[in-house]
This record gives sequence, structure tokens and C-alpha cells, in this order.
Amino acid sequence: MTRYRQGLVLLLWAAAAAAPAAELDVRLKYFAALGWLPEEDLQRRSSGTPVFDDNLDLRLMFRHDADDVTWIVDHSTTLVRGDGLGGAAGVTLDQTQLDDDRRLADLTWTLDDGDNHRLLHRFDRLAVRVRRGRWNVTAGRQAVSWGNGLVFQPLDLFNPFAPTTVDQDYKAGDDLLLVERALDAGGSVQVLAVARRDDDDDVTADAGSLAAKWHRFVGMGELELVAGRHYRDRVFGAALRFPVGSALMRSDLVATRLDGGDWRLSGILNLDYSLVLGQRNVYLFGEYFHNGFGVDRLPATPAAYPQPLTDRLGRGELFNLMRDYLALGGTIEWHPLWSQALTLIGNLHDGSLLLQTQLSHEPGDHQRLELGLVAPLGGPGDEFGGVPVMGTDLTVGGGTRAYLRWAYYF
Repeated sequence: MTRYRQGLVLLLWAAAAAAPAAELDVRLKYFAALGWLPEEDLQRRSSGTPVFDDNLDLRLMFRHDADDVTWIVDHSTTLVRGDGLGGAAGVTLDQTQLDDDRRLADLTWTLDDGDNHRLLHRFDRLAVRVRRGRWNVTAGRQAVSWGNGLVFQPLDLFNPFAPTTVDQDYKAGDDLLLVERALDAGGSVQVLAVARRDDDDDVTADAGSLAAKWHRFVGMGELELVAGRHYRDRVFGAALRFPVGSALMRSDLVATRLDGGDWRLSGILNLDYSLVLGQRNVYLFGEYFHNGFGVDRLPATPAAYPQPLTDRLGRGELFNLMRDYLALGGTIEWHPLWSQALTLIGNLHDGSLLLQTQLSHEPGDHQRLELGLVAPLGGPGDEFGGVPVMGTDLTVGGGTRAYLRWAYYF
């Protein structure tokens, strides 16, 4: 199997190099995070403080158009090292994909593995797209994003980014079939099927997703309706975008009928606005999020979390534990090459806050440097202060984190 996989990699890249009308782009990324953990933090007992993690990633992106057919291949070689900087739900800085345990195809190969490092390579995109008239069909490993969330993503069921994730250049791909058709009225219809493996490594309908999305322009706005089956649950959603003066308002509403018959309702409502203030470009936003799977009060032990919430945390669909949140933030351009972003996420139940600020420098089209800080503003027992660990007086997820991200494109 190892020789087969190595041969597959060599064959794909040989075909990419030989393709006459091919496009090959490269991204080199370095990410590092330094964390100062509080006295009651579980990881501090084993690793001490501060803790340090970093990763280096080389991403090769190949595209080849041949008439109505586009071949898509993205390959990443990644080195992950460090103390395993932990975080409670909602404090995820990095979402580097390390395995394909639940995907249909295992396209990840470990080159070296140690106590505090792992070197691997994987195909994050491996798909073909065919266009014929109003039809567009994509098959293979590709990424799909649904919904209107700026910070929270209740309608994006397919590998959404966490609210605090730093690297959002490329979303992790799924093994899927996506069929799209443009409608005469100017809208479109999408039908999406995602194949996954269950706990027994079997490909079953109960581990996959099958959904359809209808999109149409309504006056000055846009309306989307979604219906489908996601794992064993039924999902129904609606998304709306419309202008409010010079601002843009968006909303997502998602109703989930659980396998047992219970219903959960989640949604977001956001507003963003761009303006010029003192000859500087400024972008502002606000977003309210209701998490229908969350709890009103954190239990003394994670074992007491509702199973639907635990399932979605484990699958990487949710990153927050409680029900209601408000996010406020914006970006200011201090200089054509320098900008700063600030986001404040508030838990409306326990009053804890999460502050994230980032300074970005872009000396050209091919390079970006980002320096940031994430500070939970809450006490032990709060979601953004340290979530309790079962049977102890310890917590996880507290502490301040500083990070650096550098990316170069060529």
C-alpha cells in the first residue's frame, strides 16, 4: 500500500508537470503560537508554561483546463511540532488537517512521527470539474462553504473554520459530488453528496451527507433554501442577504431534526459596513449567534454535555459550548501595507469574553506577515476563562496566546 501511494503521488505530479495548459501555484506558510497557561490549567501540570507550537506547510496547487474540464490537485507537506497547545472549544488558532480518518479516501501519509513532532503529506484537493451549458459537476476531494456567517457558521456543515482560526486561506476538502445548475430566473440549484466513514471504518449513509440548496435573487437581496440529511439528522435552512443603506445584513436560520425526533434551532444575524475615517479605510461588523445545541450553564464535568453537542464538537462542526454569543469587530488600514483587525466575542450567559487582535503586513502581492494576540477575559469555570475538567479542580482553555503567521505565494 505504501508503494502504491507513493506511486500515485509521483504519477499525479508527473502528469501536472507535463500538462501543456497547466497552472501551478505554491504557498509556503509558517505558523507559531506561544501560550501562557494559568495555574489551574491541566496542560500546565504536564508541560509547564509557557508552551510553544509551530508548523511549516508547503502547499502545491495545480489547475489544468481542457475545454469544459478542469483538473484540481492541491498537495500539502506539513511539519507540526510543539507542546500540543490545547484550547477549549472556541479557542482554536490552527486547523491544520492531520488525517483522513473519516473521509472516503485516505490521502494522508505520515513520513515521520515522534513525541513532539509529525511530518506528513496529503492531497487536500483532488477533483475534476465538468462544465456543460448550465450544468457544473465536481467530483472528488473539494471544499464547499454554505452560509453567511462572519464569525460563526451554523449553516456551514462541512469543515467550518472556528471563530478564532488564523489561517483561513484554504478550507479542508471533503470527498464529494457536487452538481450545480443555473436557472432561467437567474438563480441556481446545488445538490451535494459527501461520503464519510463511520466508527467501524465503513462507508455508510449514516456517516455521510446529502443536501440541496436553492439560490435566487430577490429584489436587491439574495435568498437561499437548504434541505438535506447530515449524518442521521435532517437539516433545513434558510439564508438571506440584503442591503441596509450602505451596509449589508445577512442571516442564517437552521432547524435540525435529530435522529431521536427532537428539534434544535440555530442561527446568526450580522451586519457589516465599510467607511473611510480620517483618510483610512475602516471595516466594522457585528454578529449575533444562537447555538441550538449549547447549554445555558456549563456543567461540572464534560461528561454531562448533551450528546448532540458532544457529537458536533468532536466532528469539528461546532466550537462553542453555550447558547448565545455576540461578536463585534473590525479592521482599520493604518497604512497601505499595514492593517489591524480586532474581534471581541462575548458569551451572553456567563459574561466571559474572548479578545483577538491581529496586525497584518503585506509588502506585496506574494507575501503576508501576521502577528496576533488572543486573550480570554473570564474566570475559571467560564467558557472563555477555563472549562472544568471532570473530577478535578483543573481547567482547560484558559491563558493568553500570541501567534505569528507568515505566508509566501509564488
